[in-house]
Amino acid sequence: MKDWSTVTIVQRRLTHYRIPLFEMLRSELYKRGITLELLIGQGTFSELQKNDSGSLEWAKHVPTKYFLGGRFCWQPLYRYVKQTSLVIVTQENKLLANHLFMLFPRKFKLAFWGHGANLQGNNPNGFKERFKRLTVNYVDWWFAYTRKTFNVVSAAGFPADRITVLNNSVDTREYCRFKKSITPEEISELRQSLGFRDGPVGVYIGSLYSDKRLDFLYDSVLVIRKKIPNFNLLVIGDGPERSKVEAWTSSNTWVKWVGARFDREKILYISMAELILSPGAVGLGMLDSFICGVPLLTTNCMNHGPEIAYLESGKNGLMTENTINDYTTAAVKLLQDNDALNVLRAGCAKSVQEYTLENMVFRFAEGIEHALGNRTVGTNHAD
Repeated sequence: MKDWSTVTIVQRRLTHYRIPLFEMLRSELYKRGITLELLIGQGTFSELQKNDSGSLEWAKHVPTKYFLGGRFCWQPLYRYVKQTSLVIVTQENKLLANHLFMLFPRKFKLAFWGHGANLQGNNPNGFKERFKRLTVNYVDWWFAYTRKTFNVVSAAGFPADRITVLNNSVDTREYCRFKKSITPEEISELRQSLGFRDGPVGVYIGSLYSDKRLDFLYDSVLVIRKKIPNFNLLVIGDGPERSKVEAWTSSNTWVKWVGARFDREKILYISMAELILSPGAVGLGMLDSFICGVPLLTTNCMNHGPEIAYLESGKNGLMTENTINDYTTAAVKLLQDNDALNVLRAGCAKSVQEYTLENMVFRFAEGIEHALGNRTVGTNHAD
C-alpha cells in the first residue's frame, strides 16, 4: 500500500486559465502517490470585474477578506493544512497568512510559487521590493515561473538546488489545432476585408495599457511606414488606452483596430502578420508568437513578465535596444528579408513544442517530489 503524501496549493483566487494546470497536476501527482489539495479564495472587487474567475469541484473554498483597499488579504489557512506535508503559496506581500507561516513553527514544509519580484514595478529598491527579497529565503523550496525568476531568487541567496523552474504556460493544445486548421484562403480573405493588400503586416496583440508602451509603438510604425510604404498595422486588444488606438485608426487607413479577439479568431488574425510588434511589457504573449509562427519583436525595457525568458533573440524572436531607431531598423530589416524571418519562424516552431502545459506539469510534479524529500536532487532545476 502506498504511503501517501498530501500537498496543498493555495490560490488567493482561481482564474480560468489555471484550471487545466491543476487538473493535470492532480492526475500526475496521483500517479506518484501524492494527493493534491487546492485551496482557493476570492479576488478583490476590481479583479472580479475581469470576469476571469474559475472553479473546480474538488477545490476547497476558504474565506477571504481584504483590508485597506485590497492592500492586505487574510485567509485562515491553518485549519486547512493540519495534515499536509507541503504547502505551496504565491509570494505576495499582501498575504498575511504567508507571514505567519514564515515566522512561526510549522509541521509542514513551505514553498513559494512566483516571480521573486514585481517585474513591472517602478521602484525596485522600494520597501515592498526589499521586503519581498528578504522573504525569498524564508521557505523550504521555490517554484519559479521561468529562468528569469530563477535568476532573481538565486541572486537573493536562495540555494539553486532547491529551485524548480516551471516554465509557466497555458494549455496550448487547442490553439495549436486552431493554427493547423487555418487555410491560406482564409488569411487572404481576412486581409482583403481589412483593406490590407500586398504589403507586410505587423500586429500588436494584448491589453491596451501604459506598460505596453503604445506611444512607442505608434511612433515606431510611422517610421516603418515611411521606409515600407505598403506596411500595415493590425491592433488586437482592448483596455484603458483604447482612445489612443481609435485616434490612430481615424487618421491612418493602414491601421486597423479589431478590439479583443479570442480562440480561433485570435489565432487567425495573428497568423496574417509577418511580425508581432510589442515594444512594451511581454509575458505569456510569447506563446501566441510560438503557436502562430509569427516572430515577436520587442525591446530590452525593464517591465517584461517572467515569460520573456523564452525569447532567444535571433532564434525565435528579436529583442533590440530600447530606442525607436534600433527597434524600427530591426523591424524594417526583417520585413525585407524573408530568409531571416524564416529562421525566426523555425525557432517559433521549436519553442511551441517546449513551452507546453504538459512540460510545466511534469516539472511541477518533479519539483514537488524533490521538495517532499521523496527523491534525491540530482540536477539543477534551472535547466
